Amino acid sequence: MAFSARVSAAPLAQINVTPLVDVLLVLLVITMITSPVLTHKLKLDLPQPGITNHMTPADTVQLSIRPDGTMVWNDVPLDAAMLSSQLAIAGHQGKPVHLVIDPADGVSYQTVAGVIAEAKEQGLQHIDFMASR
Repeated sequence: MAFSARVSAAPLAQINVTPLVDVLLVLLVITMITSPVLTHKLKLDLPQPGITNHMTPADTVQLSIRPDGTMVWNDVPLDAAMLSSQLAIAGHQGKPVHLVIDPADGVSYQTVAGVIAEAKEQGLQHIDFMASR
């Protein structure tokens, strides 16, 4: 039996595609994982440039939430039941009400989220947070 041995010293002109396939599979997995996160939509009501709003100015109501969970509505302390009635009154007024929430440091997220959900449920559209103290 005769075996032939490669005698020529010419380099092989072939590409090793295994590392390329590995990189492409990793990129495919990353794309599959991150694409659902990128499609999450959040509705924001941003001001448009050049458009002026000629509505009547809204009454501003400041709601402070203290670290212990007590709340203050325009310098008047209130509890959860009183908050519900105040939000209902503010939501059913004829002119718009601008609610500014001022949560203190240490207030639980659940408390603030509950206040926002209840305010939206009562029909308040303009809800902001206090910018600075």
